[in-house]
Amino acid sequence: MAAALTILFWVLIGLAVYAYAVYPLLIAAIARLKRNQPQPSLPETLPHVTLFVTAFNEEQFVDEKIANSHALDYPADRLHLVWVTDGSDDNTNQLLAKYPDVKVFFEPERRGKVHAMKRGLQLINTDIVIFTDANTMLSADSVKEMVRLFENPQIGCVAGEKRISSDIRQNAASSGEGAYWRYESWIKRNDATAGSAIGAAGELFAMRRSLYQPISDNTLLDDFEISLRIALTGYKIGYSPRACAIERPSANIGEEMKRKVRIAAGSFQTMLRLGGLFNFFSHPMLTFQYVSHKVLRWVMVPLAMVLIIPLNIYFCAINNFSINNIYTWTLAAQILFYVATFVGFALQNKKLNASWIYIPYYFFLANKAMWLGFWRFCRNKQSVNWERAKRAN
Repeated sequence: MAAALTILFWVLIGLAVYAYAVYPLLIAAIARLKRNQPQPSLPETLPHVTLFVTAFNEEQFVDEKIANSHALDYPADRLHLVWVTDGSDDNTNQLLAKYPDVKVFFEPERRGKVHAMKRGLQLINTDIVIFTDANTMLSADSVKEMVRLFENPQIGCVAGEKRISSDIRQNAASSGEGAYWRYESWIKRNDATAGSAIGAAGELFAMRRSLYQPISDNTLLDDFEISLRIALTGYKIGYSPRACAIERPSANIGEEMKRKVRIAAGSFQTMLRLGGLFNFFSHPMLTFQYVSHKVLRWVMVPLAMVLIIPLNIYFCAINNFSINNIYTWTLAAQILFYVATFVGFALQNKKLNASWIYIPYYFFLANKAMWLGFWRFCRNKQSVNWERAKRAN
């Protein structure tokens, strides 16, 4: 019994360290070996592209988003602006009517983002579609950078880089979200260079319209599932760090947890649906990256955080809490982590220059969100009509 618990303890620690430290370094090393491969150039004749926005009651962002779209460095006659605004009952449609170059597809009934996407995709005919959110601003060369990657015939989808705008002095929500996306973006860049990026974020991603596979209307992570279904057909998901989607951070930790819990519920839904991603023999590199980058974080790390402490206390007890025992030191490290987590909790609404103080607290909340999201997924309580998290001003 003790031997089995010992193995379990070290396996859980090993998997947690692997998921957050070893794999990122490993994929960075693999990417470095491939970094000198030639990169595709822009075609002489730029293709027609649709910039596709699904929106529900986004009146506060319409003018800013359209101004940002008009400022993109791409020929206006080849960039088609499409908004699907199903269910919107504020001034979104009236504001969009001021812009003659914007096509608006509207139905009074709100049936969720996936239904709006599927309906809108039937009404456009460009070969490349770029999805973006109404409250997300894009860097000027985003469209060109994504189009350039599609010159590689192996690329079926391109993910842009999400960045969080914030002040120098940050609270727990903004500093944690910003730090997470800097870390995540670094891994995604290496993932894409080594093999394929593992999924795309809805703030900014593009695909070949011909590769779109309809998904169920109750899909929670449409961007993630759409992009990974393309990867399962043998195409790669490219990644463009110069195609930037800039978004404000969550207003506070409560709003950030809303977002993380619903994403967690969607993660388990995707994992259940896309079983082909676990077929190592069909997709060896993709499966290796998917399990290492995503599945271990979704399943094993939250499990480890629950089980490691009681196991650690048990081993310390049977060794009389000897100062010379490794389990005493691992328990001390865990206590230090939770002290740092409590400090982050106590200061969560304070705007500090030393934003690194909030990282342990944010990490703890991210794993708590996985448990809450799993419970919500099991009860089938996550609506596709998400309540949007409030963003900081």
